[in-house]
Amino acid sequence: MKKWLVMLLTSILILSSLSVALADNNGKGNAHGHHKHKKKFKLGVEVLLDEQKELIEGKSVGLITNPTGVDQDLTSIVDLLHNDPDVDLKALYGPEHGVRGSAQAGEYVEYYIDEETGLPVYSLYGSTKKPTPEMLEGIDVLLFDIQDVGTRFYTYIYTMAYAMEAAEENDIEFIVLDRPNPLGGEAIEGPVLDDEYSSFVGKYEIPLRHGMTVGELAKLFNEEFDIGANLTVVEMDKWKRDMYYDDTPLEWVLPSPNMPTLDTALVYPGAALIEGTNVSEGRGTTKPFELIGAPFINATELANELNGLKLPGVDFRAASFTPSFSKHAGKLTHGVQIHVTDKEAFEPVTTGLSLVKTIHDLYPEDFEFRAENSAGVSFFDLLVGNGWIRDAIEDGETVEEMEQKWQGDLREFNEVRENYLLY
Repeated sequence: MKKWLVMLLTSILILSSLSVALADNNGKGNAHGHHKHKKKFKLGVEVLLDEQKELIEGKSVGLITNPTGVDQDLTSIVDLLHNDPDVDLKALYGPEHGVRGSAQAGEYVEYYIDEETGLPVYSLYGSTKKPTPEMLEGIDVLLFDIQDVGTRFYTYIYTMAYAMEAAEENDIEFIVLDRPNPLGGEAIEGPVLDDEYSSFVGKYEIPLRHGMTVGELAKLFNEEFDIGANLTVVEMDKWKRDMYYDDTPLEWVLPSPNMPTLDTALVYPGAALIEGTNVSEGRGTTKPFELIGAPFINATELANELNGLKLPGVDFRAASFTPSFSKHAGKLTHGVQIHVTDKEAFEPVTTGLSLVKTIHDLYPEDFEFRAENSAGVSFFDLLVGNGWIRDAIEDGETVEEMEQKWQGDLREFNEVRENYLLY
């Protein structure tokens, strides 16, 4: 009897060990499967190095990038190229905030040597937005690998455009390593830029939310605005137009110091219009562009007014905060936090304009647009891309009336845009 009991217990032990081993193997299989699934999706940089390296082999390479220039394992493209024996990486070029992303908005980054690689780093911000012939000496091909946020006034796409111009003028090939538009590639929204308001926060006639990847924009800029560069776009693999950033396997890397999360990017096309006013856009808080306010605002009143508009995919919460820098630094500030409840339904530009108009209407004695320059242009006009919307707000027009006025331009842009879509 004891013998049977021992045998039974031994059998149970063996079976349980086998099931643990099988579960462990299945776990490994799943992890490997997930890894494989992740690798099915490929960024432009991964396609370049895995499948199209001949584009840069035997050539002196210049690289325009920042901290977002990483592969899916979060390895910097700077290090990937520098450590690749087949690639001759000669120089680095940084947009606003620099190659390693350490500079605040508007801060000029001087020429320096990158500590990790010993390579020269040139700034493409401030007085040298366009690379000079000296900066490009000995370069055969320029690579651009930076994560955009899908909004017209984010400056990296104009860094790309200026670099394309310089490449064309200096007979250098230009390659864009494509990345997703975090806001998806379907919805477009907002007024198309009036070319009289062209600036570094809006160089070309595109809408506030353009629904294109950087590679698609490069093709559009190159053809429609006569840059004429020798351009190649290395496309992503398995990106689809209906994908927001969180539909991809990618980790979010801050594209700039005040773009900490995808939530920031979602509200940015409209909420950043607040930058053109004396109201804080939340810089100096942990929720830039989601927190909006000023010391003169009654938070509950503003939240009630905005929620009463029943804007799609968004709720407003009364909030108070004290910015540590930028507008109203160190002062208790009242306003709202923008909570996106349905990103597909959410209309960032409509929401941003509604914010500006509602604050303007509720607090006419205190609210101000940023001062005009000698040409009568306010920073708000440069952000929104025209002079008439500021007038419309001051004249009491509704946001719906404003939207009607830009629909024709938006339709025209969409027709042009169709010619350059890669996915």
